[in-house]
Amino acid sequence: MEPATEARNAISFGPFSLFVAERLLRKADKPIPLGGRALDILIALAERPGEVVTHKELISTAWPDVTVEEANLRFQMAALRKALGDGRDGARYISNIAGRGYCFVAPVTRSSAEQLVPVTGIATSERVQKLPPRLARMVGRHDTVRALTQQLQEWRFVSIVGPGGVGKTTVAISVAYTLIDGFHDAVFFIDLAALTDPQLVPTAIASALGLMVQTQDPLVGLLAFIGDRKILLVLDSCEHVIGVAAALAERVVSEAPQAHILATSREALRVEGEHVHLLHSLDCPPEDAGLTATEALRYPAAQLFMERAAASGYDVALSDIDAPIVARSCRRLDGVALAIELAASRVGSLGIRGTAELLDNRFGLLWQGRRTALPRHETLNAMLDWSYSLLSDREKLVLCRLSVFVGAFTRQAAGSVASETEADEANVIDTVTSLVAKFLISTNVINETTYYRLLDTTRAYAAAKLAERGEADRIARRHAIFYSRFLEHDEIIQSLFGEYDLSGYAPHIGNVRAALGWALSDHGDVVVGIGLATWAAPLFIGLWLLGECRGWCERALATLDDASRGTRQEMILQEALALSSMLSR
Repeated sequence: MEPATEARNAISFGPFSLFVAERLLRKADKPIPLGGRALDILIALAERPGEVVTHKELISTAWPDVTVEEANLRFQMAALRKALGDGRDGARYISNIAGRGYCFVAPVTRSSAEQLVPVTGIATSERVQKLPPRLARMVGRHDTVRALTQQLQEWRFVSIVGPGGVGKTTVAISVAYTLIDGFHDAVFFIDLAALTDPQLVPTAIASALGLMVQTQDPLVGLLAFIGDRKILLVLDSCEHVIGVAAALAERVVSEAPQAHILATSREALRVEGEHVHLLHSLDCPPEDAGLTATEALRYPAAQLFMERAAASGYDVALSDIDAPIVARSCRRLDGVALAIELAASRVGSLGIRGTAELLDNRFGLLWQGRRTALPRHETLNAMLDWSYSLLSDREKLVLCRLSVFVGAFTRQAAGSVASETEADEANVIDTVTSLVAKFLISTNVINETTYYRLLDTTRAYAAAKLAERGEADRIARRHAIFYSRFLEHDEIIQSLFGEYDLSGYAPHIGNVRAALGWALSDHGDVVVGIGLATWAAPLFIGLWLLGECRGWCERALATLDDASRGTRQEMILQEALALSSMLSR
């Protein structure tokens, strides 16, 4: 890049004009009084709109030869925000990025004969240091990095798509470092998470390249600058600015023949030229009571768990006794890397068993992660808040209602439980498809039937939101009624006499248990519970779950009132109780 040309025109944002050379801020031609250090900070931020400027950078800019505390920066920032009216009448100019720095979030324009000019004398080889540091050791993703490196060189535009916390950013950074030499150091990482206005995406990219936007349409000048340069842009966290990010990526790839784009997102960008690489969760050890430590540590989820446990101060090697517990914890967290890291970070103080007990009780959503983590990754709750905030109101409603399902459920079940009317079921099913695309729901095909499932962490979060909506019992009742009707047919009843194979119903057993648990509880619906127990009892026998059958039959029979005595329901329950007791002797 060429050395910077000193700007003579104003940087404009909202009603303000900032004259950098004159060190003057005006509002409607009226000068705004600002102290020298507040002005230094404003210039540093406004010249890099959409980019996070760290606390350290701002302090070195405003106090170049003095050592000061961050409190001084916060004082100057407060004065600057007051002068700009930041937060007044909905105006937003500067955003605080917790633990990292500040970001200028208002649209910025600058009129000039030229569209883009370099604003620093920093060479590309020096700017590559803007890449975030990569982890000292990455678990279970080396084959993925190799595959992505090859795919990106072949296709030029690859999106890493997967659920929150699965490790998309970590993998993307590793790929970027791998490709530095091949791109002659022209590799740039653009964190889009800090942007609140999608229209700032081109500006953020220009800023990362060391360019100053000087036109109402920065994309035109950005494309002109990239031209035939061999360059790699890593666009991280596209999901909340996906429309603009997708359109920009499509144009860059089509108009700049040597430009490469590696994007990360919680859903595909769905534009021409994109190749989607699905990043799945880490492989977890299987459910096996006899699992040994050696066998467990062959799986990357268990490796990551124990590495993070050691980092938390747990200095005991994994034992064969604890191996099944670690395996269960990893499965409970669905192999999601961030979730495993957050849970394992508690092992130093709680031990493996204590951590597993808290996971069972769902206390883990607020556990703190690394101090250097992105704000949206500081806790599981923060990660899920980020995903939830990107959903439409309809998607939020359906996701919350689907949290009543435990394990696998069908499209028919989702439509019946999450919709208000029969006519609304088609809309619910369309919404489920949208949530699948955003990796908040996973799918699996069993015996030619597609089943859906929420990750356990997502389900716990959505269940809390459902309770906040005051709908928990109403949707649980609807869930129990659905499964009662689903099981109420002759095939199930006749199975008491061994006439039918009920193994095909096995995927539904988790929901049947959950529905029974709610219906026969103090805040449930006893009438619904008795009916469900009646039709579920033969299923438990057919699946050879004899102890469960006895337990549910006894609970249901204990709730029968006088009007229910001598009915067909009581007859089936008594028969199932007797049969399960006899078979289990």
